Amino acid sequence: MKKFHEYFMTPISILGTGCLERIVDYIKPMMFRKALIVSDKILVDSGLIDKLLNLLDAEGIFYIIYKDVSPNPTVTQVNYGLKLLNDNGCDFLISFGGGSPHDCAKAIALLATNQGEIAHYEGLNKSKKQAAPLIAINTTAGTGSELTRFCVITDEERHVKMAVNDWHVTPIIAVSDAELMIGMPPGLTAATGMDALTHAIEAYVSTNASPVTDCKAVKAVELIVGNLRTAYQNGSDVKAREAMVYAEYLAGIAFNNANLGYVHALAHQLGGFYNLPHGLCNAVLLPAVMEYNLPAAVTKYADLARSAGIDTAGLSAEASARQFIAQVQQLNKDLGLPARLSELRGFKPEDIPGLAENALKDVCCLTNPRQGSQQDLETIYRAIL
Repeated sequence: MKKFHEYFMTPISILGTGCLERIVDYIKPMMFRKALIVSDKILVDSGLIDKLLNLLDAEGIFYIIYKDVSPNPTVTQVNYGLKLLNDNGCDFLISFGGGSPHDCAKAIALLATNQGEIAHYEGLNKSKKQAAPLIAINTTAGTGSELTRFCVITDEERHVKMAVNDWHVTPIIAVSDAELMIGMPPGLTAATGMDALTHAIEAYVSTNASPVTDCKAVKAVELIVGNLRTAYQNGSDVKAREAMVYAEYLAGIAFNNANLGYVHALAHQLGGFYNLPHGLCNAVLLPAVMEYNLPAAVTKYADLARSAGIDTAGLSAEASARQFIAQVQQLNKDLGLPARLSELRGFKPEDIPGLAENALKDVCCLTNPRQGSQQDLETIYRAIL
């Protein structure tokens, strides 16, 4: 039996409204010469990135922008970004956006020092060297990628998402400024918020959970349940946005150290095969996986019911847990998110065996509280057809 836990997270984190202003105070002493900024077309063309660029320009910090990262970053995009990094003599990276730019930048940074193909690093701690320095600036409150050792890249040939779990890819600085999230569309707010909730729940019931990760997960659930609807309904509510920043960050610490479970393993396959948003896939799968895990996680779900504000007085642990699952389902509904796989673009029931087979190979499966077979994973998919 394991008698110890290891904890990983980014060395420096800057959180709160307006905190982006501080970033150059940390970059200048590091004596970096030129950054590869990894982002996406919307963030660059909309001008949201301009505040960062102006700060860098004012301090004479050079950069080149790579804005062609898709919602599910691919091996091809990673390889192209690596070429840009090398061809332009960049000695550090800045990722600006949500999980997709962060994950793509992590993969580029890892290959910059370890060489080879990103597929070589799928799984747990496969690299030998620290990745190139990466500063991750967050524009969504969901993925936690700005502070974690996780990196998920789509292999276009196999139509699967590869999960790289490697402490070497952890960014050196994480920035989460609520001001950057004010204009986030409601649909993106909903999907990323449910991603954060999934992180907190899966970390809390993980077989690798600890008192350190538990306290982060519990507080994250409380903040998300209390603020996500407001952030969704009124995107300019700075208080709700900032609460979601802290919730996402706490959930990120929790899952970065406790790992995840079947929701993410199953969602990775949906996202990779059909090119669907990760948070959306998590939201659809979360209640079904909670039902599957209930026999092994009933006490912990009952704990989270109380954190979510449910009055559990006089209720059994199972009744409390089921009320929490029902609350998660209602939250999805309130956020306008789909409840069935048939509502997802391109989904076909005949793909389920292949999706389940690949999901079972995902590193996230290792810490799910209830271990099952490929048939069990197929049953979870089919339960929400």
